[in-house]
Amino acid sequence: METLIIERITEKDLAKLQQISIQTFHESFSGLNSEENMNDYLATSFSSEKLSAELSNQSSQFYFAVVEAEVVGYLKLNLGQAQTEIKDNQALEIERIYVLQAFHGKKVGQLLYDKAIQIAEQINASYVWLGVWENNHRALSFYKKNGFVEFDKHIFRLGIDEQTDLMMKKNLINN
Repeated sequence: METLIIERITEKDLAKLQQISIQTFHESFSGLNSEENMNDYLATSFSSEKLSAELSNQSSQFYFAVVEAEVVGYLKLNLGQAQTEIKDNQALEIERIYVLQAFHGKKVGQLLYDKAIQIAEQINASYVWLGVWENNHRALSFYKKNGFVEFDKHIFRLGIDEQTDLMMKKNLINN
């Protein structure tokens, strides 16, 4: 694989962010969900308005993974009150690491994850946490391999379907 670059996403990247968000989410989950629920989720969660609001939130950060000028994945991090649940100022939430299927197994996800840990260390976070769909076995094994442990569960709505996310965390203090 050519050199991978990780670059910060800004408002000017909204269209690219929307496109990679929809494509990677659809690739990852359309086979296990109804078309109606997928379309509903994609339309609401990745609308221009919603992504623009997320991008303008000073407590969230987005990064593209770029190979030869092509966006192949992205990372979304949340600090403080931007976190989807815990809202702990000592924590960093990895809300999204999504990679195009064609780039699975090529260390793109690992490099995005490494970027998240680097940022967590820069802000002196005590731990990093995230939620993973219980049926996303690839992601679950990825996070376990990287030292995350399950600590709770929560409901994730995909359209009208209520799904269970496993909440996982990794302590950074004394690592």
